Amino acid sequence: MADLQPLIDFVHQHPRLLVITGAGCSTAAGIPDYRDENGAWKQREPMRFHVFTGDPVARKRYWARSMLGWRTMAHAQPTAAHHALAQLERAGRIKLLVTQNVDGLHQAAGSTNVVDLHGRIDTVCCLGCGVRTPRRALQEELMARNPDWLALDARSLADGDADLEGRDFAAFDVPDCPACGGMLKPDVVFFGESVPRDRVSAVREALAQADAVLVAGSSLMVYSGYRFVEEAVAAGKPVAAINRGRTRADPILALKIEYEVGRSLDLLTRDESTHVIANTSIYS
Repeated sequence: MADLQPLIDFVHQHPRLLVITGAGCSTAAGIPDYRDENGAWKQREPMRFHVFTGDPVARKRYWARSMLGWRTMAHAQPTAAHHALAQLERAGRIKLLVTQNVDGLHQAAGSTNVVDLHGRIDTVCCLGCGVRTPRRALQEELMARNPDWLALDARSLADGDADLEGRDFAAFDVPDCPACGGMLKPDVVFFGESVPRDRVSAVREALAQADAVLVAGSSLMVYSGYRFVEEAVAAGKPVAAINRGRTRADPILALKIEYEVGRSLDLLTRDESTHVIANTSIYS
């Protein structure tokens, strides 16, 4: 606990936090992360938007892997990190929680003021008519159309992906949008896509009102999240990070805790010296 005293002090000194979370919050739920402790890819680079839309076989490959990887995502439960952040929100200490994850586990734990920066994997959107439908419905359709694939043993990867290298994906059957016949895509921001402007605006508005930024479980290697850290520092607002290994923001952090994120946040809410954090809202 002594090692976490600087984090406890940081939260006491900056009661209105903008929190940015990443894959480290969800690894304890069985969802693998993308990067190692040096920030390097653990697997091949994720799908790019122009490849998904322009290459039919690559699109089949994505959905085949996703059909098997969905089993991990669908059964994942919130971790200690998710529950601790929900508790801090209820105490009025979090101005806004910005997650780079697409698993919806912050909301499942009870957080309500959340921006899903990169979207949600449990929703499917049509690139033709824009209609959004639950992923579970598409999952049932994919399984019905491709029963022979269900017995394959595939290692789970990040964000509902699965390792199916070396397979012939040409025959994998992917349905079109039932409303218009358009192309279906997970409602997430692929590489090569831009984060919707309304999400960026919501984060910047909250950042303007926050005292500081707390990064939890993210290497910040993706610029869509890192830019808010840059903007906070430019505005004179300190940034603390809880993350094992290197982050892109290391040179500009005011504080870094290299400790497991769930344990750190859980101890933060439980420690007697932070009783006011866990039990009293500064906005009440």
